[in-house]
Amino acid sequence: MNKLTDCFELSNGVKVPCLGFGTYLMPAEVTKASVLEALNAGYRHIDTAFAYGNEVPVGEAIKECWIDRKDIFVTTKHWITERGYEKTLSAIDTSLKNLGLNYIDLYLIHWPCVEKVSADWEEINASTWKAFEEAYKSGKIRAIGLSNFERKHIDSIWERSEIKPMVNQVEFHPGYLQMDTVNYSKEKGMLVQSFCPLANGAVFKNDTMKSLAEKYEKTVAQITLRFVIQSGLNPLTKSVSPERIKENSDIFDFELSEDDMTLISDLPEMGFTGWKAEEAPADALVG
Repeated sequence: MNKLTDCFELSNGVKVPCLGFGTYLMPAEVTKASVLEALNAGYRHIDTAFAYGNEVPVGEAIKECWIDRKDIFVTTKHWITERGYEKTLSAIDTSLKNLGLNYIDLYLIHWPCVEKVSADWEEINASTWKAFEEAYKSGKIRAIGLSNFERKHIDSIWERSEIKPMVNQVEFHPGYLQMDTVNYSKEKGMLVQSFCPLANGAVFKNDTMKSLAEKYEKTVAQITLRFVIQSGLNPLTKSVSPERIKENSDIFDFELSEDDMTLISDLPEMGFTGWKAEEAPADALVG
């Protein structure tokens, strides 16, 4: 990846800009201004979710900016309270209305239903996915995928689907790589997206990351985001600071050496949110 508008290509041919701007835990009152800052800085990939409570201001920013809609890639996510075929169809329409858009570029199941939530977890996920497939076929969604799905949850969807998931969005950052899930998702032909790429701020305190920032004359955030992209993942970075928004996109004029990639990969656990699909409470707002 050599510039901000370079893209990953999904299995269905849809192109995803290589660096996304995330809005997780971003208050609605500052979201619009922050998304506009990101778009003005050159980002063309905006990630939100129904559960974040900021789909409306994300849509307002897209409507008010000077960029053609077709040139902006918009992701949102289906929340756990809306599982099942009929509720999912309604949830898709709600997100479209919130965003003020005619279509969503990428729609994800935010968290899988798991056995501790329901003995029928596989059927619940399958019925949710069936609605995803219908919305995809109708043109309401250009690409469909998963979030926080591990191997067993991926397999369950795979066995019951007509249209295979194109994306898996997972926590991935120095100190928490979960390579089994990442590699398995890639084997299945999915683009893997990285949420919390800056390890919830833990990278800024790590001596190795600080040393690498000095070596490359870059910030710790820039080193981290470059690591994620060179790992073949699509990072979703977030800030409400105009300076940081621009700074985080300045990662295309250098490349980490193979040795430094290994050095980062071998860092001990840090910054992990603490949630995995099988452990997360049914009503948790995480990821």
